[in-house]
Amino acid sequence: MGSRAHRILLIEDTAPLARLYIEFMRAEGHKVAHAETGREALAAAEACPPDGVILDLKLPDMEGLDVLRILRERDPDVSVIVVTAHGSVGVAVEAMRCGAFDFLVKPFTADRLNVTLRNALERRSLARMVDDYRRDLDRDRFHGFIGASPEMQAVYRTIESVAASRASVFITGESGTGKEVAAEAIHQASPRRGKPFVALNSAAIPKDLLESEIFGHVRGAFTGATADRVGAAAQADGGTLFLDEVCEMPFDLQAKLLRFIQTGVIQPVGSSRAEKVDVRFVAATNRDPLREVEEGRFREDLYYRLHVIPLHLPPLRDRGGDVLLIARALLADCAREEGRRFTAFAPEVEAAFRSCDWPGNIRQMQNVVRQIVVLHDGEVVTADMLPPPLRGGGASTRRAAVLPAAAQAASPADPAAEETITPLWRLEKDMIQRALRLCSDDVPRAASLLEISPSTIYRKLQQWKADGDGGEG
Repeated sequence: MGSRAHRILLIEDTAPLARLYIEFMRAEGHKVAHAETGREALAAAEACPPDGVILDLKLPDMEGLDVLRILRERDPDVSVIVVTAHGSVGVAVEAMRCGAFDFLVKPFTADRLNVTLRNALERRSLARMVDDYRRDLDRDRFHGFIGASPEMQAVYRTIESVAASRASVFITGESGTGKEVAAEAIHQASPRRGKPFVALNSAAIPKDLLESEIFGHVRGAFTGATADRVGAAAQADGGTLFLDEVCEMPFDLQAKLLRFIQTGVIQPVGSSRAEKVDVRFVAATNRDPLREVEEGRFREDLYYRLHVIPLHLPPLRDRGGDVLLIARALLADCAREEGRRFTAFAPEVEAAFRSCDWPGNIRQMQNVVRQIVVLHDGEVVTADMLPPPLRGGGASTRRAAVLPAAAQAASPADPAAEETITPLWRLEKDMIQRALRLCSDDVPRAASLLEISPSTIYRKLQQWKADGDGGEG
């Protein structure tokens, strides 16, 4: 059997010939269905679409060319080989104009039939492969993502490949690259799409409340627990649990999460009752998870439980033309939401967007576009509407805009800085506060620009609040 089995529909009203052709094709391993009339053939093709068709043009109830046209209308890729008697080659040529792959003149040998059929099926396979590649290259939207770059096409294909599995997916990428969008895409492309998708950000929840947020608690379990609470794990039963910034999770809680992943059993805080839940795990971090393991901040056994299928999201600066695709989509959305007239960017604005390195990625771009739309109006976004970081200067200038004057004054390149020394805690506080002001109190974005963890900023804010006026002791 020289070829993979395919479904072949034979349309032939002469019984002895039909038996002979069926024997020829079954010897090659094909699955053959037989119809004696055109109507019977069309019904069979609708019930079970064939990979290839052998069509005798002389049928008792309808013209073979009409059958060919209907089959091609239903499936333009179907490979049809027409069979005709000697002397009717002109009709066969007309059939090829209507979309037949080739024709056979009776009588013909088994080799002639199978070689022609093999060529037809290979052509169909190649056509579908080209269609798949074209679809991928032309696809600029995918389950909430916007982007047509090769980097994002690879992301889309990975999501499609892993969606049906129960295997855990570990998403990595810089802050603002769309890790939660990727997690939702995996959920929406999976058989679990009708069940809950529950996201939990480990960096945004105080560490002493995180266990309760995941597993739930019963009334009276701790001070402030005035009623039973269903945790994220139970809420996601049957669906997907997305653990964002999982490397921020306290080490002792990591052990409980590992046990949950291994057993599928949860125990709410303060309860003696265990519950069985069924969730698919998707985890994410903007750190290097393996480095976190090597430095002892993340459990190795938990890493290998979660890091079954890795998915890396590229930063916006590596996505080429996607920058303008995303910017235009954001502009349209923001203009509609804010009741503005904007429909396009001026060429110099598009150039500024392309040249920016977008350290905060898509989240930063969302903030920039939103700011433009809220503060201005018109049909075209012009250069004078851009916020200061985008009006000029390179990437280093834009990143330096986050740093306070005190920090820049303390540079060793400035001789005057050697005469005064600012306490380190004050520099740190000034830098964080300035970053938060510039980012409109968006902690994850400010953390990305400062190249620190969001949990560090949250911890510092809590500390300064507890100290009163700024940790001055």
